[in-house]
Amino acid sequence: MKLINIKSFGCLTGLFLLSILPSGAAMTFPNINIGLQNANTPQDFTNGLQILIWLTILTLAPSILIMTTSFVRLVVVLSLTRQAIGTGTLPPNQVITSLALILTFFIMAPTFNEINEKALQPYMNNQITQQAALDRGIEPIRNFMFKQTHEKELALFVRMAKIEKPKNKNDVPTYVLLPAFILSELKTAFTIGFVVYMPFLVIDIVVSSVLVSMGMMFLPPTMIALPFKLIMFVMVDGWYLVVKSLVESFVR
Repeated sequence: MKLINIKSFGCLTGLFLLSILPSGAAMTFPNINIGLQNANTPQDFTNGLQILIWLTILTLAPSILIMTTSFVRLVVVLSLTRQAIGTGTLPPNQVITSLALILTFFIMAPTFNEINEKALQPYMNNQITQQAALDRGIEPIRNFMFKQTHEKELALFVRMAKIEKPKNKNDVPTYVLLPAFILSELKTAFTIGFVVYMPFLVIDIVVSSVLVSMGMMFLPPTMIALPFKLIMFVMVDGWYLVVKSLVESFVR
């Protein structure tokens, strides 16, 4: 078995993430026998190298989940929303991260289902080879990332990679697409966060102006503004609007 390249690496991780999702089809688990023996043949050495690669993939799975899915945009916007309200650590980081993770699985469900139908299930039924499963599995993830990636960021990394100008999406290497996708997600997340931040900033300015005009310069404006921001956020059903806008911001 050849060493796994970036393209196959991303697909294997997608297949791993898919395996933890509930599915109507029966999932099988590999039979792993752990032992310590001398590698007397090249085949023994190759098998040990494969185990090392798989353990590396399992270790990096959370990071790859962040890199190739909608998680970055979700967690940044939710964190900025909490900061804009001014509630400190409420909701806690665990709640913010869990909500972002659940929404990530919701948004990525069509992509994971496509990987399951076109790559994972045919491979498990011995209908296609491993390489064919890798090639089929990476395509839905690449299509998702392409839809969210801005041309400016993609052109930047194509230029920095010093490769020929791609004629189509298939000519863009995955190692070039990944950083462009993450940079685009950060840009989009901060743009949405700015829009969310503005109404709360207006409340802070109004409260500060009123306190200064009343001569209460030593009274913290944030303490007075917090109840008004909470009332406004509850009255407009803020979490509903934020989550709705976030989910709809992803191009399908």
